[in-house]
Amino acid sequence: MTVQTQPSYALTVKLDVPYEEAVEKVTAALKEEGFGVLTEIDVKATLK
Repeated sequence: MTVQTQPSYALTVKLDVPYEEAVEKVTAALKEEGFGVLTEIDVKATLK
């Protein structure tokens, strides 16, 4: 895992896993901390 800080307000974390697995890992990590995902938006489909 690589963590890079960006100027001003951004934080980037790169995972060496496929996108779908990364989404699952982030969702699980949020749940462990008492948070959850309220909405998922498919931007590609929305912009078609």
